[in-house]
Amino acid sequence: MASTAPPRPRARPAHTQGSTHCAYTPDGSRLVTVGSNNTIRLYKTGFDGEPVNIDDCQEQNVCVDASDEFFVVGSEDGTVSLYSIPDAAFDKFLLRCSLPIRDVALSPDSKWCAVASDELTVKLVRTDDNTKIRHLKEHNKPTKHLAFDTKGSIVTLACTDGIVYVYSLTSDEPELIKKVDGVIGALDAESDVSSQIAWHPDGRAFAVPTPTRDIQVVSKNDWEKQRAFTSGHNGDVTALAWSPNGAILASAGKDKKILLWETKTQSVIARLDYTNVMDIAWHPKDNLVSFTNSDGEVYIHPGFVPEQFEPLLKLGKQPAPFIHDPLSEVSANFRRPLETRPPPREELARKVRDGSYDSLMDGPLPEDEDFVVDDDGAGYVINGNGKRVHDDYDVFGEPVSKRPHIEPEYHEAFQPGSTPWRGNRKYLCLNLIGFVWTVDQDGHNTVTVEFYDHEFHRDFHFTDTFLYDKACLTENGTLFSCPPKDDTPATIFYRPHETWTNRTDWRTQLPKGEAVLAMSLSESFITVTTTANYVRVYTLFGIPYRVYRPKSTPMVTCASWRDYVMTIGNGPVGADGHTRLLYTIENVKRDEICQNEDTVALPEGATLKSVFFSDSGDPCIYDSTGTLLTLLHWRQPSRASWIPLLDTKLLPRLASGRKTETYFPIAVADNKFHCIILKGGDQYPYFPRPLLSEFDFSIPLTSEPPKPKRANPDAMDEDDAPEDDDESETRKLEQQFLLKGIAAAQLQDLVDSTSGSHSQRSSLARLELEIDKTLLQFLAVECREGEDRGMRALELVELMRDRTGRMVEAAGKVADRYGRSILGEKIREIGERRANAMDDDDY
Repeated sequence: MASTAPPRPRARPAHTQGSTHCAYTPDGSRLVTVGSNNTIRLYKTGFDGEPVNIDDCQEQNVCVDASDEFFVVGSEDGTVSLYSIPDAAFDKFLLRCSLPIRDVALSPDSKWCAVASDELTVKLVRTDDNTKIRHLKEHNKPTKHLAFDTKGSIVTLACTDGIVYVYSLTSDEPELIKKVDGVIGALDAESDVSSQIAWHPDGRAFAVPTPTRDIQVVSKNDWEKQRAFTSGHNGDVTALAWSPNGAILASAGKDKKILLWETKTQSVIARLDYTNVMDIAWHPKDNLVSFTNSDGEVYIHPGFVPEQFEPLLKLGKQPAPFIHDPLSEVSANFRRPLETRPPPREELARKVRDGSYDSLMDGPLPEDEDFVVDDDGAGYVINGNGKRVHDDYDVFGEPVSKRPHIEPEYHEAFQPGSTPWRGNRKYLCLNLIGFVWTVDQDGHNTVTVEFYDHEFHRDFHFTDTFLYDKACLTENGTLFSCPPKDDTPATIFYRPHETWTNRTDWRTQLPKGEAVLAMSLSESFITVTTTANYVRVYTLFGIPYRVYRPKSTPMVTCASWRDYVMTIGNGPVGADGHTRLLYTIENVKRDEICQNEDTVALPEGATLKSVFFSDSGDPCIYDSTGTLLTLLHWRQPSRASWIPLLDTKLLPRLASGRKTETYFPIAVADNKFHCIILKGGDQYPYFPRPLLSEFDFSIPLTSEPPKPKRANPDAMDEDDAPEDDDESETRKLEQQFLLKGIAAAQLQDLVDSTSGSHSQRSSLARLELEIDKTLLQFLAVECREGEDRGMRALELVELMRDRTGRMVEAAGKVADRYGRSILGEKIREIGERRANAMDDDDY
């Protein structure tokens, strides 16, 4: 309900009729107003008398921005002038343009001034040295409004083509990083309708007027639409500004109204009747707002926010209005601060017990105080009570150790295969079965489940009143969970795809206050990790199977395959202050632990991005360095090791260095890495759903050399080509040997731990035969290289796994074919030794 308006201030005729603008200095001591005449006025805050005038300045001033020491003014004659506030006088021309100026903005540190004009190029001018100029020229139309973010690392332009252009200023040359389309309207540069960009004080979002007379908030993280201030103005918006703490937004429109909006609820709290308002400026500290209109008038409005809403201005910095605020998500790094403050010195001085000898005698005798001088710091000097100080404190009662307390950095919990909210959409699950996504509809969500193979399953969607934020999808069913809210506890919901009973799904609640951190779904069990540091295991139809507290907490994520469950949590703190991740793998049904609190192999500074089991049931992880690793020998306690299968930074498609992209992991299947390619600096996929890509494994042995460009594709250097071909073939054979060796080791582990079936043993024999064939091809390449590669060739024969002697015999024939007689003799000796060893085994 909108409030009644406070007392109306008087209009101050500051300038002649026309464009009039104002700005407060950051300390709030001065208000600067500029207009269409050649006078600039400086109003002193709290003083109701006449302002200080600066005469003989430029006419048709259309924009102003101020620092504590100076302010800059842009004029339609193309000049940008800098004025001194202490002297109240013109200082210098900062810049001259050939076309009218439209907007100016000072960076937060006031070292740079951004200038928008009817020219296509936006210029950044150094305020203390106007010879230093940077150019922003990757947009296609003139700029109407511009603004720095709160850190000064980004400048945003609202151009006349209806697009917001975002430039990064972190490097020497400004770089266009984003075009935000579909928010503002296409406007003429001289239009009094605004497309002004107002950054929220917390720096995570900005607000802009839309053609539908609303005000849209856009997040800095993903440049997506967030909350909107709607149904307020009946005319186009002409000005807007956030309060200093971001709790209130003020906007003016052609409907002759100034509206005050509460940021948290996006509701109107006050309506004020003022016509033709062009600019609004909040005082940085007080409940005071000034605004100007096209009649050249200035209003200085004390008590601008009504009394009942004035407490909003006294709050700390408020968050920008997100649909799903990342700050509200459960964070593993939230910890109650430890009480590490040493006891006061007075308390240390009173450590003597009542009734002790020293207390009765009021300490040592005065003449004994200087009996011993601790001139070598050995610690045998006595304190005021005649006692040696405690080893933990010095003679002044301060702790001996002055090392600062290091607050450990915990790895954040995450749900594998999901994405954070982007606007009002989010992927709950992405895998090779299908994908689950949800849309926030303000009050409820709509959840859609789609499958890749429609022959077995039908897509479905439903209205979600529980607001599910996590999901898992398998061929058997879909698992959902929602966070706790108010008095409603967190809920787990499972929906099978097929059932032979009437009751198809089930739902269970967690204890009050306990939220789900991550969950996984396999053919046998449902695994849930929670904020109470519990791992909860259910059967597929909701029977609680196990509840336990893992040793490594807080929990990070989990994955499962058949009866195996892998949980990952934070472990001990490393030297860099970050925790080391520890994982545990156990067979839930057999109650066997395969690996207990072993380390997840991450390089320093890297984070875990995803964890999953491959289609053959081997654990895999993908980290922030773009490396895919699998776990070898994980069924045997204390033998597991992490093996890299692919380093995406070394992919041949990136070898030229001209392409920059990252990859969102989906699965490992058919000996390939399935992922989604992300471009443009994105970290997560968005809508419409991108296609899946797959890459062959390639163990990082060497960087892939970029392919040289030939002037004539038909021409070939006869000397270099065979050498390049041999080198390429060698790298290919090295990869095959290593990858097949890893596959054989994983299959051997499976056979040993499960008393493998006949088909598994046959597959293992075929795989070992393929390894020997690869080595045989490798041997042929080495023999072609010459006699000096004989030692390397002989080593390849020793690596062969065949014990029947046939592969060694084939290796000897390869050596004879290339005329390597000495090598052939050595190979036959190896064959004889192996045959003798097999004969010895028979006894």
